[in-house]
Amino acid sequence: MMDAADRRIINALQGGFPVSERPFRDAAVELGLDEGDLIRRIERLQADGYLSRFGPLYDAENMGGAKTLAALSAPEAEFERVTEQVNAFDAVAHNYQRAHDLNMWFVVCSDTPGGVKETLDAIEAETGLKVYDMPKLEEFFIGLKFELDEKDAEDAA
Repeated sequence: MMDAADRRIINALQGGFPVSERPFRDAAVELGLDEGDLIRRIERLQADGYLSRFGPLYDAENMGGAKTLAALSAPEAEFERVTEQVNAFDAVAHNYQRAHDLNMWFVVCSDTPGGVKETLDAIEAETGLKVYDMPKLEEFFIGLKFELDEKDAEDAA
């Protein structure tokens, strides 16, 4: 179960993380915690499923790479197997199940422009399924952030 410090961590670190020689120490100071405690809490929040990911988001395109949204239609009986195959690729950043004919949607990021196509081709070869590439036409920034309060922590338990 999350406590007040866990909620402070989640609320504070969604909006940024210090860029410094000791970022966990600097973040811990701001949160009134010890560096080791902050690291252990983040690890526990991930292990307990409260956090699915903790790390930076890079703008692959501004760094000379590429990214795309892709989808495929995985047979329901094979969905878990296909999910494991797709997620085994380092370039796959997110993977979501959807109630649609194209029931698996995922993001592919690469440090090279050609890396996205190479990964999509490899996923098709591995899964035997057609992968649909849906590159971004226009980017929107929505600034999504989830603030947790006491009730949220109780509901999550």
